[in-house]
Amino acid sequence: MSYEDLERIVLYEVRQRREEGCDVSEAKSALAKIKEKDVSQLMNIMESLSNLNPEPDFPYSEPSILDEIRKERPQGPRRMPVRMPDDEILDKIYGGWLGRCGGCLLGKPAEGLRREHIERWLKIAGAYPLDDYFPLLREIPEDARRWLENRVSRTDLLRGNIDHMVRDDDIDYTILNLHVLETYGFKFTTEDIGRAWLSNLPFLQVYTAERVAYKNLVNGLSPPETATHMNPYREWIGARIRADTWGYVTPGMPEYGAELAFRDARLSHVKNGIYGEMFVSAMISAAFVMNNIDEIISIGLSEIPADSRLSEAVRDVIAWRKKYSDWKETWAKINDKYGGYHPVHVINNTALVILGLLYGEGDFEKSITISVMGGWDTDCNGATVGSIVGVMLGAKRLPEKWTAPLNDRVESSISEYNNSRISDLARRTFIHAKKTVANT
Repeated sequence: MSYEDLERIVLYEVRQRREEGCDVSEAKSALAKIKEKDVSQLMNIMESLSNLNPEPDFPYSEPSILDEIRKERPQGPRRMPVRMPDDEILDKIYGGWLGRCGGCLLGKPAEGLRREHIERWLKIAGAYPLDDYFPLLREIPEDARRWLENRVSRTDLLRGNIDHMVRDDDIDYTILNLHVLETYGFKFTTEDIGRAWLSNLPFLQVYTAERVAYKNLVNGLSPPETATHMNPYREWIGARIRADTWGYVTPGMPEYGAELAFRDARLSHVKNGIYGEMFVSAMISAAFVMNNIDEIISIGLSEIPADSRLSEAVRDVIAWRKKYSDWKETWAKINDKYGGYHPVHVINNTALVILGLLYGEGDFEKSITISVMGGWDTDCNGATVGSIVGVMLGAKRLPEKWTAPLNDRVESSISEYNNSRISDLARRTFIHAKKTVANT
């Protein structure tokens, strides 16, 4: 590893430890005193950071062990009866898959852009507020093309050119976790998740926390050390984008869905990084039997620690929604309090998921477009919102404007599943959902 690469990791670790409530002043002082590119000094700083504990006045409690997480969660239903025929369960699973693909594809061209950049793009194109996939560049006035071409080069992501779901890690993990169930069953372990990654995921198609965990697996480390060793991204969004399959196969069982999500997240994440995956999985489980977004969110919160930063962020958005009728006012509050997190962090991006869900009010289009217009990790947020609302509504109730361009086809870097029919993935998922429903 080069000095520059290690320095970047150390700087991110300083930021991560500060966010976890630790006093990082000594580490920052030591970094400032480095005069030459001395790797050993950086490693010493990294080690000192790993030995820190949150300050006594840190107001959050954020365990990374399942039993401890469950002790600190609020009351919740844990399991709810599923009283619907098989074809309706399948339709909801298919709705989740379609919603995830459509929401992901909507956000993909704007990934990493801030809200003001997205708004500028759409206003130039005469397409604000967003009510369809992003417009083609040829629809943009000549004087604005250069600004936009610096931000998107793939026209197959844009309106009029879409003919399937392109490869994206948000969808790769949904597919890979279906493979995990087909290979190991419901008793899979975190170690099994690691084996599935090494056997099926190309290294260059994984990012941030997942890439570090992958390296750690190759170097012989085991969970949970794979999540912590040299991994300053351990509370970023990566685990949250892996949640959906676990929710799809646990209809009405948010506790079980959150448990499956925990086993997956533990490979690469800690604390709020884990909670993000558990929260989304539980919301998807609840969406099979609940038609009220507020209740779905409440059930999701009931599976993660009440005194965590992620829970606080969700509760904040709920409170702001009650106060402000315009989503942009709540977005401003989110940005003021949580905009200091990295654009790929789980906390600020999950706040935007809740923004889309609450202001979308169960309308698929409103939900995914609001979440994407909020910026940051737009494809991840659009995918998560689309998945939750897609399950709640079911495939038959999703607007064709959003599903028809997908042509029921998805690319994947999971070679065995490349160019699968989305409907076939839904049917394969349904086989596992039936096993859990049969045991309720």
